[in-house]
Formats: sequence, C-alpha cells, structure tokens
Amino acid sequence: MALEDIVARIAAAERAAGRPEGSVQLIAVSKLQPPERVEAVLQAGHRLFGENYVQEAGAKWPAWRDRFPGLAVHMIGPLQSNKAKQAVELFEAIHTLDRPSLAEKLARQVQARGGCPELFVQVNTGAEPQKAGVLPEAADDFIATCRGMDLPLAGLMCIPPDGEDARPHFRALREIAERNGLSGLSMGMSSDFEVAIAEGATHVRVGSAIFGARVVR
Repeated sequence: MALEDIVARIAAAERAAGRPEGSVQLIAVSKLQPPERVEAVLQAGHRLFGENYVQEAGAKWPAWRDRFPGLAVHMIGPLQSNKAKQAVELFEAIHTLDRPSLAEKLARQVQARGGCPELFVQVNTGAEPQKAGVLPEAADDFIATCRGMDLPLAGLMCIPPDGEDARPHFRALREIAERNGLSGLSMGMSSDFEVAIAEGATHVRVGSAIFGARVVR
C-alpha cells in the first residue's frame, strides 16, 4: 500500500542523509479523509496522525483511541485561541503555536492541568502575509517568551511557499532551532519530505501520498 512506499522512502532518505533509521517520525495527515481510508492505515499498524481541525479530530479520534493502543494525534492546522482547551485535551502535540495570545491560553491550560502536549512554534519562513507563523526575525524573542511561560517547546514547524524551492526554508528553520537549543523540526510534506529529511526534519507531514486526494465537504 501507499503507506509502505512512504515508509520505505523515509528510510532511504534517512540513509542518504547519514541519519539513524527511525530518526524521522511520519505524521499521516488524515484531515478530511473518509473513515475507511484512515482505518486502513490504522489496521496497517501506523499510529501517528495529523489533524487540522479541532472539531473534526474530536468527532472521530476518541473511538479509535479505544481500539488502537499507542495512538497519537498531532494538531497541525491553525489553532484558534478559543479552542486551546479542547486542543490540549485532544492532542499529543500542537505544531502551530504562532502568537502570544495562543501561548498565554496554552500556558493557562498547563497551569490548570499540570501538563501540556508537546509544542512546536510555527515560523513563517516565507514571510507570506496570508500564512500563519512567527516571522523569522521575531522567532528568537517569541521562543524566549514561550519558555518564560514554562511551555514545553519541542521544536519548530514551517510550511514553505508554494512553488518555491523548499530547501532554503528548511535550512533556515533548522538554523533557528539550533541557535535556540530545539531539536524538533516539523517540516516536509508529500512533495518535499525527502529534502526536509536531508535538512534535518524530525517529523514529516504526509497526507495525499498515503491516503489519496482529500474529500472536500
């Protein structure tokens, strides 16, 4: 199946980059996918998935969690501040921490619950006005602000501009992470995950190459 092909390509990219096997985690992006497609990937043994919408994730994953031990679901889409409480309860990681107001909401949840999902700061490496994320030149200060709130930062995330060479964006993200002592790099999607792995990705987000085209509702 397509999942096996992607897993094999990730392993080959790890070898080509001189990285240990298993150093890259595959996030299967299941947003807007029919349940039967997602369940086929679950039945094949995969346990890490990515969702863009809190409401959609809340509607479909609790039942699967009961059936498939070891399941982890990551939030990879824009997160509204008023959904922070739900997100903290639903997800093992949030990849889209991108503004002070969201950091403050998440910090309050940390204090209330005594725990928090792993957090990735989203960096808008292309400085695209329509895209979420902290601008590269503001990333260091924002990371320091989040740490001052005792938020558990795991790393950084980016989505390079469509139609551009992704490698400089992946490299820029890695450089920001390195100078801030962050090891996690959530970068690379169906079309460019091998390049991302060469540049140090620890998490790649692959949807259509595993599941096929999304179902638009």
